[in-house]
Amino acid sequence: MALVLHCGSGNKNAFKALIAAEYTGVKVELTKNFEMGVSNKTPEFLKMNPLGKIPVLETPEGAVFESNAIARYVARLKDNSSLCGSSLIDYSHIEQWMDFSATEVDANIGRWLYPRLGFGPYVPALEEFAITSLKRSLGALNTHLASNTYLVGHSVTLADIVMTCNLYYGFVRILIKSFTSEFPHVERYFWTMVNQPNFKKVIGDFKQAESVPPVQKKAAPPKESKAKEAKKEAPKEAPKPKVEASEEEEAPKPKPKNPLDLLPPSKMILDEWKRLYSNTKTNFREIAIKAPAPAPPLLELELSQTVSAPPKLGVELGGALSQNRHYHVYFPGFWDMYDPEGYSLWFCDYKYNDENTVSFVTMNKVGGFLQRMDLCRKYAFGKMLVIGSTPPFKVKGLWLFRGQDIPKFVMDEVYDMELYEWTKVDLSDEAQKERVNAMIEDQEPFEGEDLLDAKCFK
Repeated sequence: MALVLHCGSGNKNAFKALIAAEYTGVKVELTKNFEMGVSNKTPEFLKMNPLGKIPVLETPEGAVFESNAIARYVARLKDNSSLCGSSLIDYSHIEQWMDFSATEVDANIGRWLYPRLGFGPYVPALEEFAITSLKRSLGALNTHLASNTYLVGHSVTLADIVMTCNLYYGFVRILIKSFTSEFPHVERYFWTMVNQPNFKKVIGDFKQAESVPPVQKKAAPPKESKAKEAKKEAPKEAPKPKVEASEEEEAPKPKPKNPLDLLPPSKMILDEWKRLYSNTKTNFREIAIKAPAPAPPLLELELSQTVSAPPKLGVELGGALSQNRHYHVYFPGFWDMYDPEGYSLWFCDYKYNDENTVSFVTMNKVGGFLQRMDLCRKYAFGKMLVIGSTPPFKVKGLWLFRGQDIPKFVMDEVYDMELYEWTKVDLSDEAQKERVNAMIEDQEPFEGEDLLDAKCFK
């Protein structure tokens, strides 16, 4: 007998088993005239799944519920099914990505979408957390797919089916193009999967969501009808004393500050350094870096120089400068701006350079790392270098962080951090300071080797 899937059509969790059935050649039929809220409340259905949730697969051996378990059952009905991999490690990786899809992708899509649809309270802070978590998960997936067509091996497996179905729900309901474009390899993977014949036969044609669903507002309670007969005016009550928020209801707690915002003020204005870095196009070391110098004068009169003092500067100095004279104007560079008490410099070296055998994969790996570092943009500046003309390529970096340590929230949230060896720059070592200069200006050759790529985080 055919297997019977109790569920309505168009359910992404049902798609998992139906697509697996297309690959294995197993016959799975959807129940006819299934009505959510009715069919799943019958004694017969509750006997198969006491929670009344869908989908449920009815088999000759008994019922199976939970969509991933159903998909596994269908995939294994065919001996030596490629959907389950060809080895124990393949199977483990398939299970790994199925769990990742459920806990990191599907769950965070739901946390973002369901409150907007009215299936739970809408709390902006929780939505922000869901979006951040989803971006982190898709960033990790994007990095993996940068060098892999499929999640495991070289053909479609159950991991691809489950991941695609979970992504499908996001793509059609809330993941608009401006959001998914941050993860180009995930986009490429998703559209490749849904256009596979066995996927398309089940899912059909669809369009990506064009807007994020608005938050559903609760309907206001109906106003009570006025009494037909006029009532006598009630005696006016004495005005109630004002009640402080703490007495009547708990005042909303302020959003906790980032610990870095509580540090003593620093003389270094990070945005000024970032502007200098971005605006310096020539003579980079002489203009943007320089060597530490003792309190230089703002201006030095040097008639041989070619930098004319702007009229506004002459006015600001009380007219002391003549517009037809030439002056040397001193602008501070990195080492003049740097505050060793308020900031710290760190070298990072990738621990697994022997894996960097493909150039574009290595560069994508670095790009993904910088993308995940976005949460600390306000507190950091970084340079990442991909070094070498032939594989394996080396990845090295320089980071400027607010405070004397690498921020804890960065170590906790950016999983790539543990892939690097971190060493604090010793400012008393001239060789280390020169290495800082070389990394900031993308010096080539760097430590005797060619630069394949250099990326800046600012």
